[in-house]
Amino acid sequence: MTTVLILASLFTLLLIRVPVAFALGGLGLGMLILGGFSPLMAPQAILSTLDGFILLAVPLFLLMSNILLKGGVGRDLFAAVHAWVGHWPGGLAVATILSCAIFAAISGSSVATAATIGTVAIPEMIQRGYERKFVYGLLAAGGTLGILIPPSIPMIVYGFVTEQSVIALFLAGVGPGLMLVVFFIVFSMVYARWFGGYTPEPASSWDERMRATVRAFPSILLALVVIGAIYSGAATPTEAAAIGFAVALLITGPILRTLTWQGLKEAAFDAMVTTVAIVLIIAGAKVFGKAITLYRIPQDISVFIGQTIDTPLAFIIVVSIVLLIMGLVFEALSMVLIMTPVLLPAAMALGFDPIWFGVYMVVMVECALITPPVGLNLYVIQSVARSKLSDVSRGVLPFLVIMLISVAILYVWTDLALYLPFKF
Repeated sequence: MTTVLILASLFTLLLIRVPVAFALGGLGLGMLILGGFSPLMAPQAILSTLDGFILLAVPLFLLMSNILLKGGVGRDLFAAVHAWVGHWPGGLAVATILSCAIFAAISGSSVATAATIGTVAIPEMIQRGYERKFVYGLLAAGGTLGILIPPSIPMIVYGFVTEQSVIALFLAGVGPGLMLVVFFIVFSMVYARWFGGYTPEPASSWDERMRATVRAFPSILLALVVIGAIYSGAATPTEAAAIGFAVALLITGPILRTLTWQGLKEAAFDAMVTTVAIVLIIAGAKVFGKAITLYRIPQDISVFIGQTIDTPLAFIIVVSIVLLIMGLVFEALSMVLIMTPVLLPAAMALGFDPIWFGVYMVVMVECALITPPVGLNLYVIQSVARSKLSDVSRGVLPFLVIMLISVAILYVWTDLALYLPFKF
């Protein structure tokens, strides 16, 4: 009964538009006081959270992605990919997905990926005859790759909360991320060929391909530097983020000369605003997590699940439904921070690997990013395209189905996530 009251209180606070950070922190503090615990536990929990070295990666990756966004790197990247695959059936759609995947490997941000590639790809695809709702859905879904293909900010936060290796989480995200890229490409080619009304294009000349590739090479090199530094062990994710930030400045400044002082100031300001929002949510979630731990709510839920759900498959189905419903009202990071402490003990009791469960959580968060009515990527694409939200929502539904199918495959084939970090 206590658990139901707490969840009802949290949903009520969110429905009356209390900011997520203050809803979590305020409710957690109230629970501590009502439970007879010292309210000093709240600032202690916050301080113990915010002094983590790994959290420094968040503002650094955000700075890097915003600098690339303001520097127009997405245009060069899209042009290079389009030069190689533009003549395929649905070539522009394929180029969009691949551009999203490459930019995701640079930025670690879903919003930055959707906004950067969407700005370039949407007018190009519509001009070539692609169906509008298909274009909008493609960009919204492609943007979600930003939080699955490493580096990923939600994975960094999950690793921090659960004390799991961030590098292992990054490695675990590679297989599912590439699987989604392939699924999106196959669907896009089939849809564009038979239903999308696209205009076939001639193949680019080798000279055009080389020029476009040379222009985009610094951005591709940046992705290789960041990922290579992390996976080789030469740098921690935080150090790799700092290196990526410095290289992004070098690329967009002296090399490409596309970043202005005004763009740099805007990039820094946007990164600061997003970082503060994330940190506040993490702090509030930490207080709330401390309170529910003292109330033994995770243990109670684990016992309840153990008594009512006796198979891992049933657990995953129930949790997936719960996360999809939460995706209607919660944004992505809040879902990770709220649900991980509640669900992970029960998942581990049923034999799930915490690294695998982290990847599963991120994929479900991807689904939340494109689930109406508050899927963040829907609003990003709506803003970029200046379209109706209903058009974006309809266009994204096939991609949402594909992502749910990928969850089923991930459950059946666990090595898709666990092979690289543990068996390679």
